[in-house]
Amino acid sequence: MTGFKQFWTKKTLVGLALGQFLSLLITSTGFSSSELAKRGINAPTSQSFLNYVLLAIVYGSIMLYRRKSLKAKWYSYAALGLVDVEANFLVVKAYQYTSITSVMLLDCWAIPSVMLLTWLFLSTKYGYKRITGVLVCVAGLVTVVFSDVHAGDRSGGSNPTKGDAFVIAGATLYAVSNVSEEYLVKNADRIELMSMLGFFGAIISAIQISILERNELSSIHWSAGAALPFVGFSLAMFLFYSFVPILLKLSGSTMFNLSLLTSDMWAVVIRIFAYHEKVDWMYFIAFAAVTVGLIIYSGGDKDEQPNSGGDMTDKDAERSKHLDEEAGSGPQQ
Repeated sequence: MTGFKQFWTKKTLVGLALGQFLSLLITSTGFSSSELAKRGINAPTSQSFLNYVLLAIVYGSIMLYRRKSLKAKWYSYAALGLVDVEANFLVVKAYQYTSITSVMLLDCWAIPSVMLLTWLFLSTKYGYKRITGVLVCVAGLVTVVFSDVHAGDRSGGSNPTKGDAFVIAGATLYAVSNVSEEYLVKNADRIELMSMLGFFGAIISAIQISILERNELSSIHWSAGAALPFVGFSLAMFLFYSFVPILLKLSGSTMFNLSLLTSDMWAVVIRIFAYHEKVDWMYFIAFAAVTVGLIIYSGGDKDEQPNSGGDMTDKDAERSKHLDEEAGSGPQQ
């Protein structure tokens, strides 16, 4: 009973509430992208551009006020910005071809990717429980792909297999982004990381838009129905980037990881009850496998991570990528 009371502390409750807020933000970005895809709007880089601009303006202003020199080389942030932009491009592009549920479940691929990269480059060690969790999670990912092939006409996209491939590629880049953030954040700080990520992300996005999406943007018939998903996506991403560090500091990456997991649940619930869409039964098996895998992973042994900062190697990684202080996640985005 004492343990139960110790668990339900104010800190834990605040962490749970903030975690679900972040989870809903991630879900909202997914539905914004899905809504744009339904309207035939194919401009993934443009969707992320405003978010980078907001990060650069808000956190860049704080940096200017501080008047402190950079703690990391500028070209490190430039490389990080490039990886981050392309990761967002691939994942958002996937909504043109596959369902929101597949995108959000396959996004979990960042977990084994982060583990591999941190093991290779940061000498991170993982216990058997976490490895087992990853294997179960990957089994769920395989089920998602098979489900899309099996029920492509109901998956919400024109080419589910292609969309799944885009998500996996984007999640892998998210992992690269987060491991890079994990390294950089040790020599910088959260504000510097976010402001420079926003600065270079905005520049790279602008160049990519001028090359790949100029005609697409000019052909869009702008209306409230087209503009609102664009603005909503950017604001949700900005809030997500801004609040993740708070949860990481308050409750740690394990709580963050488990909180983000519920974004998949929210996506399925909204699809069923708000959009009245059919969800293939294999999604539930996949979701169960991913859930079990993530719980096993999050409850794994406290592994020794001499150079990587502990729990930073999580799914937070992919979504936190977008962010800040823990550089990676944990992870996010």
